[in-house]
Amino acid sequence: MSTTPPSTPAAPSDAVAPEKKDFIRQIVREDLASGKHTAIKTRFPPEPNGYLHIGHAKAICLDFGVAAEFGGVCNLRLDDTNPAKEDPEFVAAIQDDVRWLGFDWASLRHASDYFEVLYLAAEKLVRDGKAFVCDLSAEQVREYRGTLTEPGRNSPFRERSVEENLDLLRRMRAGEFPDGARTLRAKIDMASGNINLRDPALYRIKHVEHQNTGSEWPIYPMYDFAHSLSDSVEGITHSLCTLEFEDHRPLYDWCVDHVDLANSPELLAPLAAKGLPQEAGKPRQIEFSRLNINYTVMSKRKLTTLVTEGLVDGWDDPRMYTLQGLRRRGYTPASLRLLVDRVGISKQNSVIDFSVLEGCLRDDLDAVAPRRMAVIDPLRLVLANLPEGHEESLTFANHPKDESFGERQVPFSRELWIEREDFAEVPPKGWKRLVPGGEVRLRGAGIARVDEVVKNEAGEIVELRGWLDPDSRPGMEGANRKVKGTIHWVSAAHAVAAEIRLYDRLFSVEKPDDESDGKTYRDHLNPGSKRSVRGWVEPAAAGAAPEQSFQFERTGYFVADRRDHSPAAPVFNRSVTLRDTWAK
Repeated sequence: MSTTPPSTPAAPSDAVAPEKKDFIRQIVREDLASGKHTAIKTRFPPEPNGYLHIGHAKAICLDFGVAAEFGGVCNLRLDDTNPAKEDPEFVAAIQDDVRWLGFDWASLRHASDYFEVLYLAAEKLVRDGKAFVCDLSAEQVREYRGTLTEPGRNSPFRERSVEENLDLLRRMRAGEFPDGARTLRAKIDMASGNINLRDPALYRIKHVEHQNTGSEWPIYPMYDFAHSLSDSVEGITHSLCTLEFEDHRPLYDWCVDHVDLANSPELLAPLAAKGLPQEAGKPRQIEFSRLNINYTVMSKRKLTTLVTEGLVDGWDDPRMYTLQGLRRRGYTPASLRLLVDRVGISKQNSVIDFSVLEGCLRDDLDAVAPRRMAVIDPLRLVLANLPEGHEESLTFANHPKDESFGERQVPFSRELWIEREDFAEVPPKGWKRLVPGGEVRLRGAGIARVDEVVKNEAGEIVELRGWLDPDSRPGMEGANRKVKGTIHWVSAAHAVAAEIRLYDRLFSVEKPDDESDGKTYRDHLNPGSKRSVRGWVEPAAAGAAPEQSFQFERTGYFVADRRDHSPAAPVFNRSVTLRDTWAK
């Protein structure tokens, strides 16, 4: 189940970037300079129990980025020690997300690759008198554990003999006991000020079939035990994780030191059957602050609830903060890597404003997204002085700041669609767009005036009739005549009808996780987070490939939906508005 590409390439470089000097990279530089390590090896170890979210993007960029910057390698390791909650669907999505962000792994590993090694390590701890089989129930273990201010009490089973513990552990391995009947616990210190060291569980009984090992194992290792020894097995030099694992570091080190895989070749023997290297090292765990963004929730449990309760349209709903959702929304790998660079790496937890995320996307798409014209809320404008059936083709630049994008031909005709909000029968102060009898420049076509407003029986405006100044056409003497405003348009005779999904933030408050007022994140869902309208786009937009991004002029950045879009039935998702609409 392991694959080994030749190396871990760096993420695509958008520009020559200055050397990064955060505290983690400084540690790596010092370790290389001192000779402690001659090569760097990291890993990204997600549990395949859900889809990756934007917080994982920071870890991915750091794990793979550090390895690449220092000529090392990074493994992708699936922490598959809890099969009841894991699914191959999540495994496939994780691999897709990592590659989409621009990275690849040196080796694809699974914690389950090491189950035999981990079990032999458990037996070694028992033989060394450093682990015991405990019969206390989960509730009793909690009672014995103590509190932050009171020490715990030793389990009544703590002093079992080595022989009895080995016998019970082997019978656990053989599947003799029901779920929850016994655990294997480390024998450390029930009076420790760090509750994680109060004889933590190393193995639990769980008769659940595993996606990789089938029904071979009725016992599964606990996270801290499996994680630390998996790092050691793989020869990881720097084990990078978020700050919530800082209190777990003493247990991480305890497992690495007392099992001592680097000096216990007999424990590594099962790796030969899998074709894996039988070498181990002593990794160093280093913690960094996680990525926190307001107006979001990043708990996998809460994201799962949003999906299972139908509050969103699946894991890749463009309002979700999963990488699959962000990708479908139109976020680019470069924009997320830019976000990670701007946020930086530190040990100080902080909350980033959502506008920083949106700003990174605007900055990236401004440079790489071609321009197109689209009308979202259409109002018909008839240029009555042009003949019936008039058609012509106008030349537009695909990008106003980059000639390399080339040009395109845009059809123009007597009848146009314009945005309804670009006309005001009674204009407010400072209005610079269309009014009865007023003029406005039609982008790239000339200066138009409205002479007549057509309404239906309900008094609603259904059509504008006006006049196009022939002397203001491109290339004519009056083309540069000054008028107050410029609006975009599409030719009604040539435009393609499109579904345009106007997405916004999923939550309406900065701290949807805050339950101090008795409300939950469900109560803060933004009712305006998705609105679907029928609009019109120029033909060059309709022909977009799925996931192709454009700036719809004067409107925002949009992407052709990766699942639903086709040239015959275009579907565009709004990625981000042209400016921050949530600014206070």
